[in-house]
Amino acid sequence: MQATAYTYDPETRTGQVLLDDGTPVPFDAPAFDRGGLRLLRPGQRVRIEVEAGDGEDKSRRITLITLQTF
Repeated sequence: MQATAYTYDPETRTGQVLLDDGTPVPFDAPAFDRGGLRLLRPGQRVRIEVEAGDGEDKSRRITLITLQTF
């Protein structure tokens, strides 16, 4: 799945991406670290892998974020 980087905090390695429909989805440090990235700038196109949340929280959870390559 593709998205656009929206926010990124380099100290916590967390942030949000925007899906193409405008839905914001947060990512945590483990998802960022799995992608091998060092930095993420707002506006960059990224590739993400997501899974559904557990239990009562059915929100999406990003498990991997990498730069979109052609």
